[in-house]
Amino acid sequence: MKTIQVVLDTKLLHATDLAAKRQKVNRSALIRQALWQHLKRLHELELEEQDRRRYLARPQREEEFRRWEDAAAWPAP
Repeated sequence: MKTIQVVLDTKLLHATDLAAKRQKVNRSALIRQALWQHLKRLHELELEEQDRRRYLARPQREEEFRRWEDAAAWPAP
C-alpha cells in the first residue's frame, strides 16, 4: 500500500470519523472501502452506457420480441 495525502473539509472529516467509528474501522479503511464502491459503481455505469449505445445503434425489431410477449400472455378465458 502507498500513503497519500487527501484534503477534506472539516465537516467531511468529522462525518468520516463518525462513520469509521460506527463501522469499527479506521479512517483509511473506510475511505478505501468507499472508493472501491465508488469505482465499482462508475464501472457499472460505463457498462450500462455501452449497452445503451449498442441498443441505440441496433434497436430491437418488433418480430424479435413479439414471440416472447405472446408466450407470456395470459390465455383467454
